[in-house]
Amino acid sequence: MEDNLHSPQRRLIELRIEHADLDSLVDRIVHDAPVDELLLRRLKKRRLALRDMIARLEIALEPPEPA
Repeated sequence: MEDNLHSPQRRLIELRIEHADLDSLVDRIVHDAPVDELLLRRLKKRRLALRDMIARLEIALEPPEPA
C-alpha cells in the first residue's frame, strides 16, 4: 500500500492536478481589475516548472518504442 502512495503514476496525477489548479488561478487573476504582476509572474513560472516536471515523468513512464 505504501508503494502506491509514492508511485511515479500517482506523482504524475498530483502534478497534473496542481497544474490545472494553477491554470484556473492564473485565469482568475488575469480577469481581475487590479493585477498583481509579481504574483502573476510567480504563478506562471511555477506552472511552467510543473509542466516540465510532468513532461519528464511522462517520458520516464513511457516504455521505449521498439526499434
